[in-house]
Amino acid sequence: MTTATRVPRGEARARLIAAARDLVRRKGFAATSVDDLCAAAGVTKGAFFHHFASKEALGVALVDDWTEMTGAMFAAHPYNAKEDPLDRVFAYLDLRREFLGRPLPEFSCVAGTTVQESYETSPAIRAAAERSIRSGFDHVLPHLAEALAAHPVPGVTAESLAQQFQVATQGGIILAKALNDPAPARAAFDHLERYLRLLFDRPAATG
Repeated sequence: MTTATRVPRGEARARLIAAARDLVRRKGFAATSVDDLCAAAGVTKGAFFHHFASKEALGVALVDDWTEMTGAMFAAHPYNAKEDPLDRVFAYLDLRREFLGRPLPEFSCVAGTTVQESYETSPAIRAAAERSIRSGFDHVLPHLAEALAAHPVPGVTAESLAQQFQVATQGGIILAKALNDPAPARAAFDHLERYLRLLFDRPAATG
């Protein structure tokens, strides 16, 4: 198709990553072919292989792009300006719950989806997914560290709590996919918030 050969210079790579972000979340990484990606992006196979040496290379770029995009979004969100670190944490959970109002593929995690298929077959993609998961971990970590500094809880570390956030996020998404229902993901965040309120002796939210 002529439209696939006239993509503005420098645009093909971004189009391919955007197409991959959509297709991988809906179909999975293994089920998404290079032909699928090129058709969705409106580019030729030649353009694909000009930017990516392989489908695996595209997978790494996709996950790294996801990490950068989501990291910037969370860092710029207004909840970061709240004075109380626990208020920041609860507002972060509120945002996570907001995402669940979208269609299921749109709130699934690119890194989590991809690594489940590729953790053993592609060390490069697994490493990219690790960077992405750690990025999410590192985002909530300073808020939790501030909360624990102000309200110490024996035997509890900010690192262990930050890890639990990732368990709730990724585990909730897997259950939502398995049951085709966002309710388990929402419940995971609700349980996590109840646990944090008990841990820090904060009253339950009202309204």
